[in-house]
Amino acid sequence: MHNFGFALEAAWRVLLAGLILGAGLPALFALGVRSLAYGAGGPGRAPHPLGTAGGYLCFAIVLLGVALGITFIVASGFGKELSFEHVYPTVVDK
Repeated sequence: MHNFGFALEAAWRVLLAGLILGAGLPALFALGVRSLAYGAGGPGRAPHPLGTAGGYLCFAIVLLGVALGITFIVASGFGKELSFEHVYPTVVDK
């Protein structure tokens, strides 16, 4: 029964990573596009600078996620790993 708990914990982590990376980043990108459209205003509507800033913030977070993913892949290719022991990610030896 103890191994079943480990299996559920591992499955939960895989599900969470899939939701964040598989659906979360594209959803955040879509939110950024929508936010930029809101920020631009439109016919008969005033522009909203907060919407534009929110859109750029969403795009920055998506770019950070993509950069971390590429860093993880490249580090693995060189026999290293991405560590999150500190506040910022670092590439360390395995």
